[in-house]
Amino acid sequence: MSDFVTFHDLKNKSVFITGGGSGIGASLTDGFMEQGANVAFVQRSDTAEFVAEMEAKHGRKPLYFKCDITDVAALQSVMKQAEKAHGPITVVVNNAANDTRHSVAEMTPKQWDQGMDVNLRPHFFTAQAAVEGMKAAGGGAIINFSSISYMMGNAGYPAYVTSKAATTGLTRALARELGPDGIRVNALMPGWVLTERQIDLWASEESLAAHLERQCLKEHLKSRDIVDATLFLASEASRMMTGQALVVDGGVVVTG
Repeated sequence: MSDFVTFHDLKNKSVFITGGGSGIGASLTDGFMEQGANVAFVQRSDTAEFVAEMEAKHGRKPLYFKCDITDVAALQSVMKQAEKAHGPITVVVNNAANDTRHSVAEMTPKQWDQGMDVNLRPHFFTAQAAVEGMKAAGGGAIINFSSISYMMGNAGYPAYVTSKAATTGLTRALARELGPDGIRVNALMPGWVLTERQIDLWASEESLAAHLERQCLKEHLKSRDIVDATLFLASEASRMMTGQALVVDGGVVVTG
C-alpha cells in the first residue's frame, strides 16, 4: 500500500482493525498486510470480494469477522478468535465510524446513543479486550481514529463531532492508564479524506473548493496519507509517543 515507508517491526504483528473492509479501513488492512502483519478485521457488510483481492495481492487472506461493533460482547468475542489465530493482538486500530449528517432539531435520544455506540464506545472496549495480551507481549499500540471536525467546529453533525472530541479525551485517559505496561495510545486526526462515500454523498464542487482553500497543501487527502501515519503510530518508530493527537489534514488546523 505504501510507496514511501517500510516498518520492519510490523512484520508478523497481530493487528486488529474495526471497519477494515471498506473506505479508509480497507486501505489500512492492505497497508498493514503490505508490511507483513497478520490482520484481522471486523465489518458489518460482506467483504468476500475484498478478502479475495487481498489474498491475490499478498498471497494470504486477512481474517474477516462479520460483526456489528455496537455489540460489545460480539466484538470482544471475535477479538479472542483473532488472538487464537494470530497470537496476542499488539496493534488495535479503531477506525470504524459513521459520519452521517444530522441536525440538532431531528436528533432523538436513541439516535444520539446509536452515534456514541459506533463512534466512541468500541474504542474503549477493544482496548479493554486487548490489554492482557498486550501486557503479556510486553506492550502494544492502540490507534483511535478521531477527526479534525471538532477542532474546526463543523456544523451539520453535532453528535459525530462530540464523539470525536470524546475520542481524543479517551485516548489521553487510556495513555495514562496503560502506559506503565508499555501500551501506547494515540489518536489520529484525519482531515477530509475523499473516499467513495465522501464523494458520493457530500463532495460537491463548491464544498471541495472551499475546503481546499483552508488547506495549506493544495491537494485533497487520499487514504494512503492516513495509512502511512497509522503505520507510524503502530510501529516502534513512534515508541515514545503516547497520549498524542496526530493531525493529517493538509494543514487546516493547528495543534500545540
